[in-house]
Amino acid sequence: MAQMIERFRPLWLQRAPSLTIASAVALVSLLLAVPPAHAALNVLITKGVSDPIPIAVVSFAHVASDGGFDVAAVVQHDLQGSGRFRLIPRANMPAQPTSAKEVQAGDWKAAGSDYVIVGRVTAASASEIDVECDLVNSATGQFIGSQKFVADSASLRDAAHRASDFIYQKILGVRGAFATRIAYVALQSDAAGNRYQLIIADADGENPRVILSAAQPIMSPAWSADGQWIAYVSFESRLPAIYVQRVRTGERSLVSQRVGVNASPEFSPDGTKLALTLSGSSGNLDIWLLDLRNQQLRQLTDDPAVDTEPTWSPDGMSIYFTSDRSGGPQVYKLSLANPARVQRITFGASYDARPRVSPDGKHLAFVTLDGGGYRIAVQDLASGTVTVLSHGKLDQSPSFAPNGATIIYAGRDAEVGALQTVSVDGLVTQRLQSQQGEIREPVWGPFEQ
Repeated sequence: MAQMIERFRPLWLQRAPSLTIASAVALVSLLLAVPPAHAALNVLITKGVSDPIPIAVVSFAHVASDGGFDVAAVVQHDLQGSGRFRLIPRANMPAQPTSAKEVQAGDWKAAGSDYVIVGRVTAASASEIDVECDLVNSATGQFIGSQKFVADSASLRDAAHRASDFIYQKILGVRGAFATRIAYVALQSDAAGNRYQLIIADADGENPRVILSAAQPIMSPAWSADGQWIAYVSFESRLPAIYVQRVRTGERSLVSQRVGVNASPEFSPDGTKLALTLSGSSGNLDIWLLDLRNQQLRQLTDDPAVDTEPTWSPDGMSIYFTSDRSGGPQVYKLSLANPARVQRITFGASYDARPRVSPDGKHLAFVTLDGGGYRIAVQDLASGTVTVLSHGKLDQSPSFAPNGATIIYAGRDAEVGALQTVSVDGLVTQRLQSQQGEIREPVWGPFEQ
């Protein structure tokens, strides 16, 4: 067992040097076990595109039932935070139109804006609010499109994010992911001890909500494809156990507390199975499938090596995983139709681990040893080309946004754990700062209807 731990020792020494061998076995999924705080995260752009698109978001017309909520400010924040737009300050706007027909394109072009967003918040009924936004190309005077979203006073922020998604897609041709959510693990420490929290927040870090709190570690959160469930590892009974929990209600079920390691759960695309890492009484880690409908287990790997960190291909036909069967951690792929036939995917470094596949199945993100640091890389699965995207010393836990354009990961900010994002093309980087401690193990949720 100790030999198994030593195979992944480099990450552990930097991440949790006080772990005993017994507790380290349970953490061999290579995910950071110490996490952070539950205040809203502050987005700081650390690098944007060299020529961002100038755009103006005019204050939306209000109604009393919106409580004074500034929809336009959220849209501004989203677009600015993407690193691909330059926002025209409100003080520099030549007018305050609220519909496309009121936009005088020449005035906005003279003000330096290529696009203008205008909108209205109106009362649809006693309980419903309509949020409408129009997009105008001020360089050409062309009306590009309009979208309406139905909300209530409690969901205006979500409607604003959806307006941002609409604008982002219309201008850049890529579906926006502002209206999605992230999950992460947080650790609060005080005189009373440690408190681990599983937190869900908007993609911009706002609206954080603790869905589980415990005195023992919580690890490896994973979303279901419909965004309704989260799987995770909990040590609340002092031994590793895997739970699935309904996000909306908090209802949860214990699905695996078998002898030895229970780690790295990942929902299948159809939500009926979990790929996970189990050791059994032998102590050797292998990849298994757990059918959530009947608790039936199917072993996928059977090798003396450490096989861990499974992740699904988008079509549900294959699983990528980390294994040291070649002497050091590398990423491999197996087909569910013939799991004995294993294909090695990564070759460029002595350490490649924690694979995650992009939603379109074209790219693989993973942690690689590069220049003396553990960094986030992305590999084009067709060409094999690898690009190192991050520049930290201990970057971990990559997770694709549902549009495949951005990766969120856990990095370090002045020796404190922080969430960071990087676009797949490497042009835009952000840091999601917390004022209350260390945050770890982010996972980006799916698009939701």
